[in-house]
Amino acid sequence: MSAFPVSSVLSRRTKIVATLGPASRSEDRIAALAEAGVDLFRVNFSHGLHAEHGASIAAIRAVERRRGRPIGILADVQGPKLRVSTFAGGRVSLVPGQAFTLDLDAALGDERRVQLPHPEIIQAARVGSLLLLDDGRLSLRVTACHADRLETEVVNGGILSDRKGVNVPDVVLPIPALTVKDRADLEFALEHGVDYIGLSFVQRPEDVQEARELVRGRAWIMTKVEKPQALDNLDEILRLSDAVMVARGDLGVELPPERVPLEQKRIIRAARQLGRPVVVATQMLESMISAPTPTRAEASDVATAVFDGADAVMLSGETAVGQYPIEAVSIMKRIAQQVEADQGWQLSQETSRPAPDGTTADAIAYAAQQVAQSIGAVAIVAYTLSGRSAVRISRERPPCMILGLAANLPAARRLSAVWGVQALVTGEHGANETMAHVVEAAVDVAKGAGIARTDDLLVIAAGVPFGRAGTTNTLRVAKVTD
Repeated sequence: MSAFPVSSVLSRRTKIVATLGPASRSEDRIAALAEAGVDLFRVNFSHGLHAEHGASIAAIRAVERRRGRPIGILADVQGPKLRVSTFAGGRVSLVPGQAFTLDLDAALGDERRVQLPHPEIIQAARVGSLLLLDDGRLSLRVTACHADRLETEVVNGGILSDRKGVNVPDVVLPIPALTVKDRADLEFALEHGVDYIGLSFVQRPEDVQEARELVRGRAWIMTKVEKPQALDNLDEILRLSDAVMVARGDLGVELPPERVPLEQKRIIRAARQLGRPVVVATQMLESMISAPTPTRAEASDVATAVFDGADAVMLSGETAVGQYPIEAVSIMKRIAQQVEADQGWQLSQETSRPAPDGTTADAIAYAAQQVAQSIGAVAIVAYTLSGRSAVRISRERPPCMILGLAANLPAARRLSAVWGVQALVTGEHGANETMAHVVEAAVDVAKGAGIARTDDLLVIAAGVPFGRAGTTNTLRVAKVTD
C-alpha cells in the first residue's frame, strides 16, 4: 500500500513552484495553494528568520499529511549578494559622465564616492569593466584600478541609495557561492528535511562541487543559472547538479535583455539532454502581484517555457507578497494544461527527444517511452530508490503519465519538480522478490490510485535484483485485470 494515495490523475505534466512569503506562509494558505496546483514550495532564505522558515516547513509538511500526497520543498540560499555601503544623506544622484569612486573606506558616501565593502571586486576588476548597480538601473565603467579603490565614470545615471546591489557581468569574482550565512542556512534547511537546495550565483563547477560536499546527499542540488560566467561552463555545471533553475532576474541584469530568451532555451535544451529537471523562474506573472489577471505577454511567457520543455515554472513575488497568489497559481496551471493539449506541443516533445546514451538504464528509459506509445499504455510505472530512474524516463517526455513508485518519502518528494511524474511511496522491495510479484504490486497500486482500469496496459521499469540503486535493467508490459 502507498503511504500517499493519488487523489486524482495528473491533469498536466509541467510542475508549478510557488515562493512562500508574508502573503502565503500560513498553513491555510499553503493548503489552498497546493489545492490550486502547487507541486513544490520555495522557501527563500534571502529574507526572514530561521524561526519563520521552520514554521513554513512545518506547515508544508502538515498540509502534505492532510492532502495525502508528497509535496517538495526548495530551500533557496541567498549566495554572495554584493552591495555598496551607505550615504550621508541616504542617497545620491549620479549624472552620466561624472567621476565616481568605489573604495574600501568605511566613511559615509557622497556624490563623489561610496564604500564598496568587497575587496574581491576591486582586485578582480579591470579598466573597462562594467559595474551594474540597483538591478542594472545604473552603470559605471571602470577607468582606473588601485589596490584600495576603483575610479569609474557614470554611464547610466540616476538615484543610488543605501545598500543597493552591485553586479559585475564581465568578471569572474574569486568568491565562493556559499557565504557563512549560506552555510548556516543550508544546515538549518537540511536538518528540517528539505528536498532541494537552491544554489545561488554559481560561476564555476567548483561552486557546485563545494555544495555537494556540504549537502552529502541529504537533498538534491538545484543550481541557479544567473551569472554569465555559469553559461561559459554550463554542461559541466549541469553534470554536477541534480536540477537547474533559469533564474532570469539576475541573469537579466547581467545579460542584454535580447539574449535572455535565447539563453533560456539553451539552458533548457542542455538540461534535458543531460536528464536534469529544469525550472524557469522570475517575473512569469509579475503583474499579478497587484492585478487579478496577467498580461497577455506574461501568459505567452509561461506558454513558451512549457513549449520549450521546462519541467516546472515558478512564481516568486506573485505568491510571496502578491495580492492574488491563488489566482496566479490557477492561471499558471490553466496555461500549462492548454499548451499540453495542443498537437503542436505534443509534436515538439517528440521531435526534441534526445538520443539515448550508451547505458542500460538509458536504453530501458528510451524503450519504455517507445513501448508505451506503441501500445497506448496509460502509464509507465518506474520503481525507484533515489528517484533518478523516474527522472530519466521523464527526459523522454512519454505520452502517458509516469508513476514513480518510490522506496521512501524523500525520493517521492524530490520528484515534485520532475515533468510528468506522479510519485507514490511503496517502500523498498527485497532482493529476493520476483519480477512477477513486483509487476503485480505495480498493477495493484495503479488500480488503487485510479490511474488504471480493467484492460488498461502498463509499462513497468525496474531493477533486478531489487533494493539496489542504479540498476534499472528490466521492462515489462502488464494488462490490468479484475
